[in-house]
Amino acid sequence: MLDIKFIRENPEVVRKDLEKRNEKEKLEWLDDLLRSDVEYRKLLRENQKLRQRRNEITDEINSLKKQGKDIKEKIQEAKELPDKIKQSDDKIEELKNKIEYYLMRLPNTLHETVPIGKDSNDNAVVKTFGAKPKFDFELKPHGELLQELGLANFEKAAEVSGHGFYYLIGDIALMELALVNFTVDFLVKKDYVLVEPPLMLRRKPYEGVTDLKDFETMMYKIEDGDLLLIATSEHPIAAMLMNETYDEKQLPLKFVGLSPCFRKELGSHSIDTRGLFRVHHFNKIEQFIFCKPEDSWTFHEELLSNAEALFQKIKIPYRVVNICTGDIGTVAAKKYDIEAWFPRENLYREVVSCSNCTSYQAVRLNIKYRKGEEKEYVHTLNSTAIATGRALRAIVENYQQKDGSIKVPTVLQKYVGKKVIGKRA
Repeated sequence: MLDIKFIRENPEVVRKDLEKRNEKEKLEWLDDLLRSDVEYRKLLRENQKLRQRRNEITDEINSLKKQGKDIKEKIQEAKELPDKIKQSDDKIEELKNKIEYYLMRLPNTLHETVPIGKDSNDNAVVKTFGAKPKFDFELKPHGELLQELGLANFEKAAEVSGHGFYYLIGDIALMELALVNFTVDFLVKKDYVLVEPPLMLRRKPYEGVTDLKDFETMMYKIEDGDLLLIATSEHPIAAMLMNETYDEKQLPLKFVGLSPCFRKELGSHSIDTRGLFRVHHFNKIEQFIFCKPEDSWTFHEELLSNAEALFQKIKIPYRVVNICTGDIGTVAAKKYDIEAWFPRENLYREVVSCSNCTSYQAVRLNIKYRKGEEKEYVHTLNSTAIATGRALRAIVENYQQKDGSIKVPTVLQKYVGKKVIGKRA
């Protein structure tokens, strides 16, 4: 969330940002927040005076008693003070909750390079990479092909778990492990520290990571408990440093997270979306950085460059898009997507999301660093490295051969142990 101090000092910055996002309702929230904050701080001062007065009046009553003077007026004032303090406390708590409500829901301020737009159609293409493959045969949908080859079973997964799940079998399961090992090797060599995070988070730290209204409808909650299955390893890695303060020299902290992800999201049940693209469970390798504010935009480009390098090495054509105001969501100040080329559908589809969240998560999670005598909030950044399901689909489509077999990308062959999978006898 935005730091209340930042909002107090820069109300017009926040206002212009909300206008850029076309968040008219939240403009009203901002006005009410500022009014409530003024009243809140005023009441805190008055409350302090009331408490001071409660301490003073006891001494005054004792002094008047010693002097043999009338204490009725002071006694009456002393009787009234607890109710006044209680009323003040109640009003302060009410205003505190209102302020917290607004702060938790106001979006991050956007970087000046974020394009203005209504939805994903207005995202700006930054660059493209790779020649689109040409085929002299009709491509089969990836799900259909994998099932025909005995490399996956979607029907049985639907029977035992429901739609949006899958069995990966044999060489395609080896291919997924190859993607994991290749990606982790690549990032560890770049000094990213491998983390396997908890697969469940309590609500409070989860609310620190993101605006749950963006995620909660697609999340799995553990019944009779305070736990949610994670939607991405970004979330527990961000929460890993909750309430911590670091020395300036300890930053940046770079992590690569490996975890399953659980989401209720599911698109249409068409033949092209059935399979590995929109599913309820998938594996993902995530990049995450905690850094000083002045370094975060450099690291944002580094995360993007890492993700691009992975798809370049796998030789999957892609494009990079700068996400517009109507599509960026609440948490990120700027976000890139990498969209891989899917020749079966003849379109680009998102496989990587790369975000600079500036101090938004750090404020919610209370993650700071010492800068001289002062403490400041760190900046947090995250990016997909590889989401294995979507990457596998891209490989199956771009490396599909006429006989129905699938070439193994050169960089993955040492992990898979084969150059081709699914070849019929």
